[in-house]
Amino acid sequence: MANGMYEIISKKRDGLELEREEIAFVISGYVKGDIPDYQVAAWLMAIYIRGLNDRELADLTRIMLDSGDRIALDGVPDRKIDKHSTGGVGDKISFVVAPLLAACGVRVPMLSGRGLGHTGGTLDKLEAIPGMNVFLKQEQFQKVLAETGMVICGQTENIVPADKKLYALRDATATVSCIPLIASSIMSKKLALGSDGIVLDVKTGSGAFMKAEPDSIRLCRTMVAIGEKTGRPCLGIISNMDRPLGRAVGNSLEIIESIEALKGRGPEDVMQVTYALGWCMLRAAGENVTYAQAQDRFQAAIASGQALEVFRDFITAQEGDARVCDDYSLLPASPLQEEFLARESGYIERIDCFEVGMAAIDTGAGRRRKEDAVAHGAGFVFHANVGDQVQKGQRLLTIHSDRPEQLPAVRERLGAAIRFSGKPLAAPKMVLHLIDKNGVIPWPY
Repeated sequence: MANGMYEIISKKRDGLELEREEIAFVISGYVKGDIPDYQVAAWLMAIYIRGLNDRELADLTRIMLDSGDRIALDGVPDRKIDKHSTGGVGDKISFVVAPLLAACGVRVPMLSGRGLGHTGGTLDKLEAIPGMNVFLKQEQFQKVLAETGMVICGQTENIVPADKKLYALRDATATVSCIPLIASSIMSKKLALGSDGIVLDVKTGSGAFMKAEPDSIRLCRTMVAIGEKTGRPCLGIISNMDRPLGRAVGNSLEIIESIEALKGRGPEDVMQVTYALGWCMLRAAGENVTYAQAQDRFQAAIASGQALEVFRDFITAQEGDARVCDDYSLLPASPLQEEFLARESGYIERIDCFEVGMAAIDTGAGRRRKEDAVAHGAGFVFHANVGDQVQKGQRLLTIHSDRPEQLPAVRERLGAAIRFSGKPLAAPKMVLHLIDKNGVIPWPY
């Protein structure tokens, strides 16, 4: 083992393999405050440039996992499958797929986060529901999961504290986009939750964290390998984030669209991704079921009202007002609504997700800094999407805003985000690949 931090940094800088004890020395020392930021920053940059092999990555993930508490779910009956998304614009799939799986007998525990940058946060969306408690103690977490079949809440301070410190430093040192560091960050938190399996939704495209499809595939494969090596069945999909997912972007607006989906009125793209992830979750739970069989079960759970009832029970169990499922006026709404019209005729060729996400921040729907407040009613509702034919002057979307002074900036971003073509275009495929322990296959459905 190298003698001290200087030697560990120089070893990785030179492309050499780190021993488990050396990785543990860095993580333990940093969490305790014994190793300064500048040395850990240098170590992170060495990893960013040189990478980690499979064994180093597995060791880093386990060491980070062991830095804090775990949430045991042994006392909760049935199979428990966690779902994670790398985030995107309009991504409200958790609120649809979790009730569907619970209605089909698979429990869904999730630890989620807030939005920062151009992507929305699951907790911010949930907090649009009056009274909703998104921070639960371990016994509350278990109780809600056992009683309703699903639970979604924030991560406690004692879950993987090493990741909190490392992520803040990565954010300040331009090392966030390192695939081994992303994979260990995500999977250490997933493994801290005592689920029986993990399903990943890795986004790719303009609104995704990983813009290039090969990078998204590599990240997903890396995380699947970590899960399998720790004895946790793990599989994932690569899904399209080159356009907003669904029609709604913004906290209250996405809750409404999620409830509509549970009532059988979900947009086609939302349901495609929901059914794909749901099928993967059934597989992770050990069910030998075809995609068509899974889809039939999900559609039956929606038609019977059972999935919506799960969502109502979940809201109530986390102290929220479940009447929002029937009365959307109980959700926060923005004081200003304005129609954004097509500036030319043609077919919508592209809607740049990143620009839409940044425009949503200007309406008040998101935050640029962690301490910023969120306007829960703000955002957009799209009335047309990629591939649709529109006429000049036709309504493309409705802007919901709490910041009238920002409307010029919102209009400018939206104008830059939407591109037209004179030729017909096919609607883009939403699910691109399936990834499991056996490798990568193009999505066959």
